[in-house]
Amino acid sequence: MAKSAAASAASPAPAGPPAARKKTVRPKKVPAAPLVEPTEVPDALPPDRLHLIAEGLREKSSAKQAIFRATQAAFTLLRQVSQQLCLELTQKVTTDADASVRIECLPVNEMEFHIRFSGDLLVFVMHSNIVTFPDSFEPLNTPYVEADFRRRFFGHIMAYNFMADSIRYQRLNDPGYLLGRLLINIDSHYFLEGVQQLELPDPDMSRSTVTAESLRLFVESAMIAAVNNDLIAPPLPEIQRISVKQKLENQQVSRGSKVGFNFTNQQQF
Repeated sequence: MAKSAAASAASPAPAGPPAARKKTVRPKKVPAAPLVEPTEVPDALPPDRLHLIAEGLREKSSAKQAIFRATQAAFTLLRQVSQQLCLELTQKVTTDADASVRIECLPVNEMEFHIRFSGDLLVFVMHSNIVTFPDSFEPLNTPYVEADFRRRFFGHIMAYNFMADSIRYQRLNDPGYLLGRLLINIDSHYFLEGVQQLELPDPDMSRSTVTAESLRLFVESAMIAAVNNDLIAPPLPEIQRISVKQKLENQQVSRGSKVGFNFTNQQQF
């Protein structure tokens, strides 16, 4: 009994199921990135080029800003002069002649205003861009301009003549006429070019400064040029036919047009 008990005690316990083996995970091979040759970083601009850019910005850009301010001041003064002139003309015409005659100075925006009188409309427009001209432009070939390159740049104010009814009835094909172009430089000196009826100054701008008197003369001369240029009726054969488009656009069959204006020989428009 004791022997069998000892034998049973010595006999090993029945083995369980074998332990599962862990699988070895091998890392996937990542393809090597292609070799990139180092690129050279460009150096900064050479000091001489930086100097040229800085000088150009400092001189030309600041000069153009100053010219724009001078042109803006001249345009504001031109508007004030025109308003005063319209008031004086209204008082004179309505007192001495016809009280129904209207002479108005009409603001449009900060860069445009109109003068309406006697069936005519003068449109004064200030351009925002600063311009220059070829070397052949006569005012550039003066000692005054040659003494300072900044005087070669100008702000400009344009004066156009339209028929008042063209704007009123939106007759889009009716022509307008350029009467004059007023050029303003950095010193608030001016050069005026345009029709022969304007009081055109000498090409040497050194003595032509922007004043209320000079701007009033400009407006008065433009008004005289517009008043003296009457409408001419078109020949009958030209108005015998009218398209439906013209009728729908309110374009009158018998509308007249101005003869145009004579410019001085040296001006090209």
